[in-house]
Amino acid sequence: MGIIGTIVVGLIVGALARFLMPGEQKMGWIATILLGVGGSLLAGLAGQAMGWYQPGQGAGWIASVAGALVLLFIVQKLRGGK
Repeated sequence: MGIIGTIVVGLIVGALARFLMPGEQKMGWIATILLGVGGSLLAGLAGQAMGWYQPGQGAGWIASVAGALVLLFIVQKLRGGK
């Protein structure tokens, strides 16, 4: 997938994670894109470690959103959010 595709997927995954996470997340578009891309990477690495994905195979949408939710939870806890 090219850089534009990665950005679009990151934006969609990050926006879905922010929508699903209760409370207010104060972050802009770029942080939302990075959240989505990071969530996809986290889900892909965790899936490879568990044998669900092969190296080079991207994580699915649901796994990517779940990874982004985990990252968003960690960021909120580090910022001192509720």
